[in-house]
Amino acid sequence: MRGMLGFLILFLLSKKPMHGQEIADEISKRKGERPSSGTIYPALKNLREMGFISEEKEGKTIVYSLTERGKNALRVSKQRFVRTFLGLYP
Repeated sequence: MRGMLGFLILFLLSKKPMHGQEIADEISKRKGERPSSGTIYPALKNLREMGFISEEKEGKTIVYSLTERGKNALRVSKQRFVRTFLGLYP
């Protein structure tokens, strides 16, 4: 799951800002497996450190949003994904 986790998080945050558990719930709906807190929060930290997402505290909850840099990274990732896998299916 780790290889796609950053991509999935960026994709989900492109739809709307979310908190960590909400992101885990959405990934679970799409992949059929729920990432653990030990997987999701380090990935969020890494994306934040790269400038792809920002965080805002709402009470005790941290809500994550996609930055412009994150939107660009997602666009590039989508293009790479399509180029890589488009030729696999006739």
